[in-house]
Amino acid sequence: MTTLVSKLSSKRYGVDDISAAQELYHSRGWTDGLPVVPPTEELVERCLSWNGFVPDHLVGVEPVRKRALTAEKVAINAVMAGCLPMHLPVVIAALEAMLRPELSLHGASASTGGSAMLVIVNGPIRQELGMTGRFDALGTRDRASLTIGRAIRLCLINLLDVRAGGIDRSTLGHPGKLSYCIAEDEEGTSWRSLAAERDIPDGLSAVTVLAAGAPRQIMNEWTTEPQEILETLAAEMRANMRHYSIWPGHYVVILPPQLRRHLEQQGWSKADIREHIFERARIHRREWSEVGKQAVVRDRGDTEYCALPDPDHLLVVAAGGPAGGFGAVIPPWLGHKSHAVTVPIGACLDCDPLPLSAADSTSSEAEDQSS
Repeated sequence: MTTLVSKLSSKRYGVDDISAAQELYHSRGWTDGLPVVPPTEELVERCLSWNGFVPDHLVGVEPVRKRALTAEKVAINAVMAGCLPMHLPVVIAALEAMLRPELSLHGASASTGGSAMLVIVNGPIRQELGMTGRFDALGTRDRASLTIGRAIRLCLINLLDVRAGGIDRSTLGHPGKLSYCIAEDEEGTSWRSLAAERDIPDGLSAVTVLAAGAPRQIMNEWTTEPQEILETLAAEMRANMRHYSIWPGHYVVILPPQLRRHLEQQGWSKADIREHIFERARIHRREWSEVGKQAVVRDRGDTEYCALPDPDHLLVVAAGGPAGGFGAVIPPWLGHKSHAVTVPIGACLDCDPLPLSAADSTSSEAEDQSS
């Protein structure tokens, strides 16, 4: 293990035993209501050093309230959530995505709408961490998915003060606010991964993050026709527009193997799915009169609304167990103001490459120091 030069700056608390530690964290509002792993100095330093982070490494700054998030503070919350050191890069990448202005983290966190941060993981890191994306993909799936998702929530609570009744004004919320992290089943499909479709180079791992509502499960095991399968998904998106929000945005469609197989065998790509649902996921304003919203129809009943600003706003994810004609639609929080963000894990796509002369110099210096 590499010894960190920088010392941890966080305040220390002494307790008699692990039960006292739990009561301390609960009494201070530092948990999500569940027990936590006490973030001892040893565990936090191990988490940081395993990943090569110094404690004061700046992960990012929340753009509205200008709150800075450091690696030390993120590692503390990751340890509390039950993360292992190798989980930290995913947590940090997800936070980097969340802090992008286009996601509108503060608005999503403070809204009465009760969204949660959905994290979708792609690339080799899934297998390294044991993230399968198969059975119970949205439930009690695997250690990495659950603890990474929980670490995101604890960071929101403890680093950005997003606590229920405080900044978090959710009327209802949903269980995804405990943990909402899934991995795409890239090995179980011929389709391109979500990350590849969002311009992440092959071989890199990535996270896609969006402020999302609860999953809406569908079932259609009575057909093998792609158009009919996709109509069930489009109908659920239309229902969300009728019952919840008219605003278009990044919807997520999750397709497990049984439904996915029918689409793949008949040559449907993710692009084909996006185009078809873009045409079908539409409603007219007059339909609101059928669901108790006649007062807002007024004289615009013939106005048409689409769930998606364009086909690329549909995020198609291959995940789920092998049996059952199920799928899911995950709606956006406020799609015209909050957008999905995809970033690589442990890499920078926008950084300038190191000039050859500088690279040679760095290599020579390293050789000198090692000799």
